[in-house]
Amino acid sequence: MSVRAAFLVSTALLLGGCKVSSEIGKPCTLVRKALPEENSPTKTMPVLESEVADRQDFISFGSLECEDLICVRDQDYPRARTPEGEVDLTAAAMGYCSKPCVEGSNACEVKDTSDVEPNLPGRMTCRSLLLDQDTLDALRSADEGFYRRTFGENNSPFFCAGNI
Repeated sequence: MSVRAAFLVSTALLLGGCKVSSEIGKPCTLVRKALPEENSPTKTMPVLESEVADRQDFISFGSLECEDLICVRDQDYPRARTPEGEVDLTAAAMGYCSKPCVEGSNACEVKDTSDVEPNLPGRMTCRSLLLDQDTLDALRSADEGFYRRTFGENNSPFFCAGNI
């Protein structure tokens, strides 16, 4: 067997045995677009706990911690706390990695539960987190530039998130 053939067979065997894992449910930092005066090299800044209302769904695009760059926090996700048990308003707001999904699909299963909030895997589902589809379509039609700056290339309101 030639060296080239041996290499191809070895590569095929190695790749065939690899388990593809998903980052869905893994912790991530919610981010926002950085202001020009913030001089952020990543063009994003962490969202602080003070910027997120209690029991609010929140979605952020551009989280480098997630393969799809989407970080979500549903209304039941725990907030950062001080040692005294109060919400730490100066802490970076955390959430979990998500991805776009098709309503009714089972694409939101949390496969690797290490480092995942314990009650999240049982609550994960594909649901609308943004405005409804008709409103998204109307916004895109009215002002394509504004839509792209706000929602990026996203065209659907459905994302993997903990159900409410």
